[in-house]
Amino acid sequence: MLRRHTRAACAAAAATGALLLTSLTGLTGTANAGETRTAADTLRTDQAPPALLGALQRDLGLTAPQAERRLANEAEAGATAGRLRAALGADFAGAWVRGADSGTLTVATTDPADTAAIKKQGAHATVVAHSLATLDAARSRLDRAAQSHDTTDTPVWYVDVRSNSLVVQAIRPSAAHDLLRAAGVDASLARVAKSAERPRPLYDLRGGEAYYINNSGRCSIGFPVTRGTQQGFATAGHCGRAGASTSGHNRVAQGTFQASTFPGLDMAWVATNSQWTATPYVKGAGGQNVQVTGSTQAPVGASVCRSGSTTGWHCGTIQQHNTSVTYPEGTISGVTRTTVCAEPGDSGGSYISGSQAQGVTSGGSGNCSSGGTTFYQPINPLLQNYGLTLKTTTSDPGDPGDPGGTWAAGTVYQPGDTVTYGGATYRCLQGHQAQAGWEPPNVPALWQRA
Repeated sequence: MLRRHTRAACAAAAATGALLLTSLTGLTGTANAGETRTAADTLRTDQAPPALLGALQRDLGLTAPQAERRLANEAEAGATAGRLRAALGADFAGAWVRGADSGTLTVATTDPADTAAIKKQGAHATVVAHSLATLDAARSRLDRAAQSHDTTDTPVWYVDVRSNSLVVQAIRPSAAHDLLRAAGVDASLARVAKSAERPRPLYDLRGGEAYYINNSGRCSIGFPVTRGTQQGFATAGHCGRAGASTSGHNRVAQGTFQASTFPGLDMAWVATNSQWTATPYVKGAGGQNVQVTGSTQAPVGASVCRSGSTTGWHCGTIQQHNTSVTYPEGTISGVTRTTVCAEPGDSGGSYISGSQAQGVTSGGSGNCSSGGTTFYQPINPLLQNYGLTLKTTTSDPGDPGDPGGTWAAGTVYQPGDTVTYGGATYRCLQGHQAQAGWEPPNVPALWQRA
């Protein structure tokens, strides 16, 4: 369906000064023989199901062509940002997309000399005072200080790449300043934002479907996974402790929590019995299946949709990665903050961008009537921590040539990681779990020759 709009999308991008995707043959569609696969090809944005496109139109106020172009542009923007992050090194200060169809990618740097390289890749350049590494280090100091400091009135802090600052959300601004002083964070790095939000885990207790813990509380399945021959699913750590039993949406015996971490992180996985089969799908609007083809992390500003057993299917945008949030039970770090709404019982449910798994619902504030803010535990660290493999529909082995090297399917790679494959060295551009068909020579959206 997206192929029909490829020429129009390219013309619209050129007319509005939107993101120019250099070295690419088009936004979407299957590459011809001998042609380099685009990021949109790799992430299969042209296969987005009607349920997902419909939710994007409803929640983000988009037209159908805008929703289709948005997914393709976000895929290409993530790849471009990954290449620039590798090229800029310590100067890199973050990247984000904007516009109804995410047609504009902005990349920040601390060195004015980098602007030409950024523009050459078709992105907008902005020069800022602080690198992403500097701001992330400051956020880590706040995380450490929170272990011995009362953060009840400063429940959320995160690196905001768009404002180039470490933002502390506070019920009382004075509490935020106390936390910054306790952490030894330079005031020039931080911005205090007054907020009445008091996030909490969304308790009360195929992705998005309900399950019950010890025949009482209810949560939502995140993503089906495997560990060797064992099948199961990823979910939120606050939903249950290791050893807790689960039953499915139909109250049939289902499985047992194998591992759970909360607070600090908010991740867990459940091993299911032989009556339950892991599928590569998330429950979409109207019960339709939304396919999962991978776990490539989407950039700031990208669209993201959530499936949960209380409120169903809702969409919004990614506000910040690497956020820290304090719940009544304690502080968790490394979650992603979004504009998607959620309510109790949605905990553990799936966040997905296009066909790429993003994370499992942790908590938030507000509701789906008046709106709210939510946080999800990213899926890649969860897979890595527990040695799990995401269940996907991908089945394209490609032609990788010599398979020798350190690259391995099932491994979670982060930006900057290096591997060898077929006698060459490659650098990872975007965080993802490797799978057959995503060998480094086959996916320039994810890997770059080092």
